[in-house]
Amino acid sequence: MPAQSYIRKNLSLAWPLALNALLMQSMLMIDTLLVSPLGEIPLASMGIATTVVAFILGIQMALANGTQLVLSRAVGSGKAESVSKAYYAGMIINLSVAALFWVLLTLFEQPLLLAITDNTSLHSEISHYLDISKYLVIYTAITQVMTALFNSLGRTKVPFKGYLLEMPFNAALSYALIHGVNLSSTWHFAGMGVQGAALGSIAAITLRLLFLSWCLRKDETVILQWQSDWSAMRTNIRLHFIEIFPVAANVTILSIGATIYQLLYSQLNINAYVAITLVWPWFRAGTQFITAWAHSSAISISQAIGSRKMDTLAKDIDTSIDVAVGISIACSVAFFGLSLVIEDIYPVMDPATYQALAVIAPLYIFTPIIRGYNTVHGHVLRALGKTTAVFKINFTGQWVISIPLCALIVLVFDGSVFWAFAIQPFEELVKALPFRQLARKAVKEFNQEKADKLMYD
Repeated sequence: MPAQSYIRKNLSLAWPLALNALLMQSMLMIDTLLVSPLGEIPLASMGIATTVVAFILGIQMALANGTQLVLSRAVGSGKAESVSKAYYAGMIINLSVAALFWVLLTLFEQPLLLAITDNTSLHSEISHYLDISKYLVIYTAITQVMTALFNSLGRTKVPFKGYLLEMPFNAALSYALIHGVNLSSTWHFAGMGVQGAALGSIAAITLRLLFLSWCLRKDETVILQWQSDWSAMRTNIRLHFIEIFPVAANVTILSIGATIYQLLYSQLNINAYVAITLVWPWFRAGTQFITAWAHSSAISISQAIGSRKMDTLAKDIDTSIDVAVGISIACSVAFFGLSLVIEDIYPVMDPATYQALAVIAPLYIFTPIIRGYNTVHGHVLRALGKTTAVFKINFTGQWVISIPLCALIVLVFDGSVFWAFAIQPFEELVKALPFRQLARKAVKEFNQEKADKLMYD
């Protein structure tokens, strides 16, 4: 495929993926905003509960992202039977994991609450929220695999429309359920507090599920048929799980690692910690565009592998890396602009906080460049079947080298915020060379025989 056509195709896939991620993050921000008038205890309770749920949802989304690669290869092959097998295998795996987490939340809710916080005034509110929001893991299991199917088909706008439909509905319904509605002197609803936020989220994701189901049923090009040969299907599920499990494990260890970083940063002085807290949401939002490009590249490469059209595979991968670096540089320029106006965005901070923001500015400006380089390499390698190798590089870079070094700087040497936050770009630098070497080797060795092994059929 010519480089310009490849870039245009990936960009058409990437921008809805990026906006999807931003909408997902904004929904949590909206819920937080709606609950905040209730006071500190409900807000803290929802924050703790959503952290637990978000951790589970992150694992489910990682599994769906792995399924997305399998589905993309199946779509590339042009075989409806392969698409059906990949879809149902992914759905069974994700629903099984969802059921497991639902059972764990149901059976071990109280021990979990005691382990998270000893503030008993929060336990009741957290429990009320989890009693409802734990059903999100079931709905998410279904919607994420459906989203993966549409993405693998190149129809990333369909899930995007689903989020556009869900978001205002969630905001309006959650507001009514949280704070109540007073239509007249004889009819009013008092509101449910944090439970209303959870119930609003359930109703909203149900709406998105119905929309995706309708789009899937309306699409005449997608024919999903259950395979009657359960033995063959069981083998397909096993191979499917073997491939996507390292993707979920990778996301899990990176998520836990990010939490460990935040706990270590909390041991710095209050102004340094606040500075990092202020910057972090912007950093996560800005880098979504890099991640979206990496996802779209993985989809395109997986489709090419499935279609056996791999003549331009090496060239397409090089193009993906070049564009990812370009997007990363643009992201860094945007963060440079943020550093110039961040005092205007947060005008009532302590002078020491502004000083800490200035100290870490070069780090959060530079980090997207090297992180974008690593992100696209990781997704390309997963598309080539190297999910376990990607996990090993990320685990070693973060858990074996960077987190222990960060703990040493913060807890032993009482280092400054600059050196503590510098571990973020340092971790990316540590992983960059192994990613590059593995990618070169994988592309050089990749052939039709290796491609056939990825197809399962």
